[in-house]
Amino acid sequence: MQKLLKTTIENNRIWTKEGKVATYIPELAKANPDALGIHIVDLEGNDFYEGDCETKFTIQSVSKVITLACALIDRGKEKVFSKVGAEASADPFNSMVKLETRDSHTPLNPFINSGAIVTTSLVAGDNGIEKFDRVHEMMKKMSNNDDLKVNYDVYKSEKLTGNTNRAIAYYLKGAEVIERDVEDILDAYFKLCSMEATVKDVARMASVLANDGVSPWSNERLIPKDVNKIVQAIMMTCGLYNASGEFAVNIGLPSKSGVGGCIMSVVPKKMGIAVVGPALDDRGNTVAGTKVLEELSLKLDLSIF
Repeated sequence: MQKLLKTTIENNRIWTKEGKVATYIPELAKANPDALGIHIVDLEGNDFYEGDCETKFTIQSVSKVITLACALIDRGKEKVFSKVGAEASADPFNSMVKLETRDSHTPLNPFINSGAIVTTSLVAGDNGIEKFDRVHEMMKKMSNNDDLKVNYDVYKSEKLTGNTNRAIAYYLKGAEVIERDVEDILDAYFKLCSMEATVKDVARMASVLANDGVSPWSNERLIPKDVNKIVQAIMMTCGLYNASGEFAVNIGLPSKSGVGGCIMSVVPKKMGIAVVGPALDDRGNTVAGTKVLEELSLKLDLSIF
């Protein structure tokens, strides 16, 4: 496995030149576009890693996976999916178009920005701080890392420039999809997106999902089995924004990307995988990281299909 990872990173490093780092959040523009790393955690607790795996990044939309799991645990499937759909989107992750044209005015799925803002509002807690703490604690348990922290430079940058997300949230409030204070919910949302991690942290989170919601290192159930299935289903159909179908065809794993350059991938019953490559394509997904996963999926026959 280690030899395969080394070869795969070497084969695909050239693809870092094909993308660009995210600049709409100014702090993200400081990322190294040439970075490329991978970490795998199997269900026996073995770690395999290669490349720039010590690179720190903010998990951005990868956080939406954990937020969705917490919302489903706290509020139940019926309540969550009365407020947000489970359908793939052909529009960019920050689009508002479907909110206006759908009769229900609910977001299409929990992984576009509008949907994630709604699921953040549904997490247990009387205010944004309590909701953030709820998801943060789950992240720390799933990554087996109590030192997981917010990058406050990125958080401030997101909060300062997040006007599109603010517009989305106020629209949802006006449509009575969000019941809580908008700025309070947005504050929790921005902090969760600004959580700083390495590929090891994210691969561990993925390994919990791969193990039916049970921590492979402690054997503690963190996510109920039925919730775990729902989360992976949404990852499969909606996890790569408007490139989710193409990703399913070429790689075939429940996954979630973020504009910090990370992709979390789940190989059910086998392993959790995380890649990082901050150079993104025009849909917000890591170019080289996607290529790494494509080569691995092919060589190890990982696709669930």
